Amino acid sequence: MGNQSGKERLSKNDVEFLKKNTRYDEDTIQEWYKGFMVDCPEGKLSPPSFMMIYSKCFPSGNAKEFCEHVFRTFDSDKNGFIDFKEFLLAIDVTSAGSPEEKLNWAFSMYDVDGNGWIDLLEMTKIVRSIYKMMGPNQALVDQFETPEKRAEDIFHRMDANSDGRVTRQEFVRSCLNDSKLAELLSPRL
Repeated sequence: MGNQSGKERLSKNDVEFLKKNTRYDEDTIQEWYKGFMVDCPEGKLSPPSFMMIYSKCFPSGNAKEFCEHVFRTFDSDKNGFIDFKEFLLAIDVTSAGSPEEKLNWAFSMYDVDGNGWIDLLEMTKIVRSIYKMMGPNQALVDQFETPEKRAEDIFHRMDANSDGRVTRQEFVRSCLNDSKLAELLSPRL
């Protein structure tokens, strides 16, 4: 998808693509690229490297499972690596995107099998990984509620037509109408 050759600068085509598809100007894109190449000289980020970087954001918890879900969502071409274009597109959405863009991105993370909807098992997997990542802090907040119970409650609130599936539309609408729900489902990415 992106630049694999470890060059000093991005190609003109990559810069134009990123200018068109992110909120960044050329100088900012080049700065991000330099930093990315320092951390990833081969021009791609592997799952272990990604986890090492991301885990630093949650030192008191175990972010491994959650990192796997975030990595899968960043890796849009599903080749097992995050290249620079995938990285910057995801950073743009998760940091500067509108609430709808962020929620659409979060939906993709929750839709583990990529079939276009979330079932209770997928919701439970992600909520459980969030609890593990948050560590003891989350346990104190939810000392009377298991991640499984929390996932079930969230799922039933979102499944507007009670068909056992949460569509992208149901997910986004539920989160836009309930800021607490949105906060829980998309911890600072």
